Amino acid sequence: MFLDKFREFPKNRVLYLIILAGFLIVLLVEIFVFIPVEASVPGYGILDYEFAWTSYQVEIIFNIWGSSGIDEQVAAIYWDFLFIVGYVSLAFGLIVIALRKSEGKIQKIGTFITITPFLTGFLDVIENVFLILMTNTQTSVSDPLPLIASLSATLKFGFLFIGIIYFVIAIISIVINKIKK
Repeated sequence: MFLDKFREFPKNRVLYLIILAGFLIVLLVEIFVFIPVEASVPGYGILDYEFAWTSYQVEIIFNIWGSSGIDEQVAAIYWDFLFIVGYVSLAFGLIVIALRKSEGKIQKIGTFITITPFLTGFLDVIENVFLILMTNTQTSVSDPLPLIASLSATLKFGFLFIGIIYFVIAIISIVINKIKK
């Protein structure tokens, strides 16, 4: 199976560089973009916008943000595309490391879990596109746009949660196996 290649590729040294680069991207974008935007835009945060679900809720958020708040959030959404590269790299690297160090069923399950960061990133891109589209039609947001954005966000966090749960379980299993030996 194609996913079995992750047990050996990329080499560990490259994998550690991917993890480091991903971590640095996530950290820097969070510190220099997301935190300042969150502090400067009143009322609702970006998660509220991602999970608005209806045009009515989006219009409430837009009214509170105002045009300058919307502009700042749109800039943050564009930065989020870089953030996606960071967290996908970080999550993929950590999952592959856990996969390689685990054994038996945990390793077999991990082979399939390696795709979750990529699914998460793909869904995040879809979500961002629809969030941006909504800001282009601020006066009359049509209902399918927030529904698709919110559904993508829900699935994105679901796949991310699956990856995190696998990583935690794999690490616990690895530690238990080390103690037993």
